Amino acid sequence: MKRVIFSADDFGLTQQVNEAVELAHRQGALTSASLMVAGPAAADAVRRARALPGLRVGLHLVVIEGPAVLPPSEIPGLVDAAGQFPSDQLRLGMAYFFRPRVRRQLAAEIRAQFAAFAATGLTLDHANAHKHMHLHPTVGRLLIGIGREFGLRAIRIPAEPPAVLAACGTRVGLGGRALYCWTGVLRRQARAAGLATNDACFGLAWSGHMTTDRVRCLLGALPDGVSEIYFHPATGSGAAGHGAAGRDATLRRLMPDYEHEAELAALLACREAVCEAGAREAIG
Repeated sequence: MKRVIFSADDFGLTQQVNEAVELAHRQGALTSASLMVAGPAAADAVRRARALPGLRVGLHLVVIEGPAVLPPSEIPGLVDAAGQFPSDQLRLGMAYFFRPRVRRQLAAEIRAQFAAFAATGLTLDHANAHKHMHLHPTVGRLLIGIGREFGLRAIRIPAEPPAVLAACGTRVGLGGRALYCWTGVLRRQARAAGLATNDACFGLAWSGHMTTDRVRCLLGALPDGVSEIYFHPATGSGAAGHGAAGRDATLRRLMPDYEHEAELAALLACREAVCEAGAREAIG
C-alpha cells in the first residue's frame, strides 16, 4: 500500500514560512511540520501550532547554518560569537566525529533543543535535522538517544530512491546513489532504538523546487510503503510587499534560489492528486 506524509521544514524560520504552514494545513494539504526552536519566528510558529491541534509538529534540529539554543559561552566549539552554527558541512562533520570536547557540546545543544521543544507544550511527533545533518552518525546517535528521553517516536530517513527520480526524468549521479545507500546507517540506528521511520523521502534532489508538475509526476511513481514528501513553503506576504521582491530577507539570504511560493502552490494542489495516484495520506 502507498501512503504519503506531506510535511514542511523550517517552521519558525520566518513569519512567511509560518503563514504557509498554517494555510496549507487549514486547506487540508499539510499534515506535519518541523519546528526550528531557536528560529527567529519560533514563538509565532508555536502560537499558530497551538491553534492547529491537527498539525503534527516535530523538532527540526539545527546543528548547521542556523541559531543555537545555548549561549555561545557554553558551546564555543560549535557556534560563533552571535550563536550561529557555520555552514561548512565538512568541517563540522569532522569536528563532530573526531573532537570529544565538541561532541560534549553538541550533546548539550541537542538536549537543549529537545528541552526547548518540550517547553512549548506541543506533542513531539517526530524529529529530523536541518540539512539532514542527522545522517552524520554522531548527530544521528545523539538525536535518537536524547530524543527518546523526551518521548521521540519517529524520525525522518532522507532516503530518496534514484529509480523513482529517474521515472520523473531526473538522473541521479554517483553522489546521490551513495547518499541513498548511506541512509541505511541512520535507518539501522532508528530501528535499533525502536523508532518509526518512513520508507522513502522526496525533496532532496528538487529541494526548493518542488513544483506542481514535479510533485504530480512523483505521486504517479511512488513506491509502496510510507513516503514522506517535504516542502519549503512560504507566502509572498509581509511588510516588504509581495512576490520574490517581498520575500523575507532571511529567506533571500539563506535560500536565494528557492521557489518558496511555487512550493506552497504545489503543496496546495497535490492533495487531490494523491487519490489519483492510488495512494492515501498517512496519518501516523
